[in-house]
Amino acid sequence: MLNAVRTVMTFAENPEASARWWGDLLDTQAKVEVSESGAVYAWVEHGGVELGFHPADDERNPRGGSPVVYWSVGDVDRAREWLLAAGCEHHRGPLQIEPGRRIAQLRDPFGTVIGIDGP
Repeated sequence: MLNAVRTVMTFAENPEASARWWGDLLDTQAKVEVSESGAVYAWVEHGGVELGFHPADDERNPRGGSPVVYWSVGDVDRAREWLLAAGCEHHRGPLQIEPGRRIAQLRDPFGTVIGIDGP
């Protein structure tokens, strides 16, 4: 019934700025849609997955309700250093979760927590 993950949506104070930062980082174009009410939804597509940014709304979709997106990486330490150099901040980890597999979490410049998963 369920196929591959298509979209992961997170909540951000500034969806357009978040998507543009990720677009620059991943060397892909950010896309932006503005509804009739003026709400902005922005996203990037990478590896067949849409990473979307919806306006944070404390009443309906608080930032704490966002999922953590985990990116598969070939080397957790190298990916972590790359993300820190690009403007992310340490959040937690790296943690060994099973032999040969580690994870770490960082916060992008807009406060969204992301994860990296690999050796």
